[in-house]
Amino acid sequence: MNRFLKNYGATLALLAGILLGALCGILWPDAARAVGPVGELFLNLIFVMIVPLVFFSIAGATCGLRRGGILGKVLLSVLAVFAGMSLVAALTGWLGTCVYSPFDAADRQRILGAIAPDLGSTGERLSPLKALVGALTVSDFGLLLSKEHLLALIVFAALFGYAVCLAGPKGRPMETFIQSGSEVMVRMMKIVMVAAPVGLGCYFADTVARVGSQLLGGYLRVLVLYLALTLLFFFGINSLYVLTARGKEGLKNYWKHIWDPVATAVATSSSAATMPVAIEAAKRMGVRTPVAEAVIPLGTHIHKDGSVMGAVFKIVFLMLLTGRPMSGWGVLLTIVGVALMEAVVLGAVPGGGLAGEVFICSVLGFSPDMVGVIVVIGTIIDIPATLLNVNANVVAALLVDRMSPPAAEEA
Repeated sequence: MNRFLKNYGATLALLAGILLGALCGILWPDAARAVGPVGELFLNLIFVMIVPLVFFSIAGATCGLRRGGILGKVLLSVLAVFAGMSLVAALTGWLGTCVYSPFDAADRQRILGAIAPDLGSTGERLSPLKALVGALTVSDFGLLLSKEHLLALIVFAALFGYAVCLAGPKGRPMETFIQSGSEVMVRMMKIVMVAAPVGLGCYFADTVARVGSQLLGGYLRVLVLYLALTLLFFFGINSLYVLTARGKEGLKNYWKHIWDPVATAVATSSSAATMPVAIEAAKRMGVRTPVAEAVIPLGTHIHKDGSVMGAVFKIVFLMLLTGRPMSGWGVLLTIVGVALMEAVVLGAVPGGGLAGEVFICSVLGFSPDMVGVIVVIGTIIDIPATLLNVNANVVAALLVDRMSPPAAEEA
């Protein structure tokens, strides 16, 4: 019981706060509206920490990768496998929402009638090229200090971390400062997240009081769809990957040894905690030791198929909720591209669980008030998403091992 509470206590407390908030919003809407400022206070505390947290984490990670020369000759194969598998996950999530939408037409109209206009899109409609420039860069350094320009901040932080490495010994004091700053921001985020059940509970009470219980039906449909796609991915798509990498005998060996990582992922809801078990399982499946010990740790930080699919769900949820158009290749490319960036880049930010939601709203021009709406999705799909993240990295190790020549062991 103690281990269970240690692994899931925070998640259960957060879910309890959200459910109590929803109940209050339905039964006592006036009182729920009155506690809305408490939720706003919590979100504001999170918002002011996002910029330094992302900067220190991305700059530190970039510096570490450059200094370590990670993966050597197998790096190209690793990145190709990660990109291909993540793209499949994103497209699978999008197709799933096309088949089974979180909202039917009637619910969407009722919700739109209850949401204030300023909870929709806040971004100006620009040409695709101009929008890309605006997302990747800003015209003044001070603009980087706003959560509205997170993607530009990520680009700057990555370049800054790379430059610190190129500075050699003269850059060591700055590298120490970056690593220290990252650790301090992670601790600060943990302190504030202690209040998350109350803060998000109050925010959700206010939201449900304004929107109505139709929003709860949307979350239930999201959970059902995500669980269905988890089963499809775990038993179907991953089996196809393993067949490609190892053939029928390899598939039998995979299903023989995958259950330890699966059990650990479900028990801990942590990809990092599952990493040692996943490495050992990959070795028992025949993956060479250098490949397993390179691919799985790196994948734990930047390859998250379950998180990619979850990001697609969050984006589609917001677009449906606010009446954004959902048809056309441009919309599909936007959904998939933002989902990949959110899961891959922000997924590597330690302690920054809410950074991804802020990133989605920032890049797509949604009001920051919508962050709390999609935080719920990340909470309810946390366990199956972790399962898919862990499993995908074991499968990726099998594929990379097949693609890389034996000489790669020396990399």
